[in-house]
Amino acid sequence: MKDLEFYILENELWCLFPDGRNEQVTERNTELIHDILSQIREFYPEAYKDLSIWFQRSASNIPYFQFLIVEQFAKCNFGELDTTRKDIDGMGIFNFEHVKCPLRGRCVHEGKVCSPRFNSRLSDAEMRVMKLVYDGFRIDEIADTLYLSPHTVKNHIKSVYTKLKIHEKSEFIRYANSKNLFKE
Repeated sequence: MKDLEFYILENELWCLFPDGRNEQVTERNTELIHDILSQIREFYPEAYKDLSIWFQRSASNIPYFQFLIVEQFAKCNFGELDTTRKDIDGMGIFNFEHVKCPLRGRCVHEGKVCSPRFNSRLSDAEMRVMKLVYDGFRIDEIADTLYLSPHTVKNHIKSVYTKLKIHEKSEFIRYANSKNLFKE
């Protein structure tokens, strides 16, 4: 899920993919839907909860339910065709736009689904992994120490970097020192 640009055409959600494809997003885009839904759940839990309630009547049809959540989230936050900055960049970071909406200022979903708050709270599991990163452990050593797969360790590190809007270990070390995350 890298360098994606979404836009609305005749009330349908479309996506420009990095390989040049330009296609309507439907429930058949299962990998795309799954990736974006995972990001929404983790980083925008209030939006996910609100959207789940909004589309609860479709919850028995899971692929369609998940599609509706992603489609509405994208329509509310990525609906304009913008060539200056991708809606989802190469790091998987969401870049929200101020989408034109006739309900702006009156919508009950504003501030929840539309322009949602980012959840930057690090989980206990992420803190355990990042403590070992901070202490200089390698990914394989962290995996062995915490009884995790190296893949899971990498996912925790990526999630922390995304939440903190950093890109590398040295930035994390500076952040941890400035916030006294691991000082005793």
